[in-house]
Amino acid sequence: MSVRKLKPITPGQRFRVVNGFDAITADKPEKSLLAPLKKSGGRNSQGKMTIRHRGGGHKRRYRIIDFKRDKQDVAATVRSIQYDPNRTAFIALLEYADGEKRYVIAQNGLQVGQTVSAGSSAAPEIGNAIPLSDIPLGTIISCIELRPGQGAVMARSAGTFAQLMAKEGKYVTVKLPSGETRLILSSCLATIGAVSNSDHQLLVSGKAGRSRWLGRRPRTRPVAMNPVDHPMGGGEGKASGGHPRSKNGIPAKGYRTRSKTKSTNRYILERRKK
Repeated sequence: MSVRKLKPITPGQRFRVVNGFDAITADKPEKSLLAPLKKSGGRNSQGKMTIRHRGGGHKRRYRIIDFKRDKQDVAATVRSIQYDPNRTAFIALLEYADGEKRYVIAQNGLQVGQTVSAGSSAAPEIGNAIPLSDIPLGTIISCIELRPGQGAVMARSAGTFAQLMAKEGKYVTVKLPSGETRLILSSCLATIGAVSNSDHQLLVSGKAGRSRWLGRRPRTRPVAMNPVDHPMGGGEGKASGGHPRSKNGIPAKGYRTRSKTKSTNRYILERRKK
């Protein structure tokens, strides 16, 4: 994995840092695993804008990802590592022994031609999906389920990983990418290894137009608004601002928004880092 810094031959390329894509091995997606993807532009079912700063962007097709890894104890070969416009991580095309093809989130170090599998009988090697109860302590994991059979919901974005800390009864203790330590049922599946494309955080778009390609519209700074438009607006000249907060007045830094009566609070052993 690498990044490339472009030569400053135009103002937009002066600071641009792009992905080297040296892990990518195929440029055309598997047609049988594509689905249409409709853009909402931030509008709800009534056509009213409920999320600001969204719209436009390049047309995409959705890649159907196998988050459940429910085809267990069947070996699959990694056919290619591909780019997915809908997520920060790269994806891997698997071909099973019976000829079925599926996309999965690619782990760091996953190679074309490598054999992966899922289930209790799988070895704790990169790309294999195994129940948490069968994974050795201290192992780096990703694509973790919260409920058995639900499919991976945690540690799925580029470069993220969690660590298996302890096992006790029917629960295991996992340290998540946010720094939170929580209990998860030991029958839930997790994939061995960290998620691919760890250099994603080093990318620099270089120009406003690239944000438009990704479907992000321009955002006005709250301190540049009037008091009627935002809690941080108003003031004479540049004497404005106040404590960082959202348009609804909810503080942006340090304020805890998680409900104190949430039933799953008992599974959280240590809160995420501030």
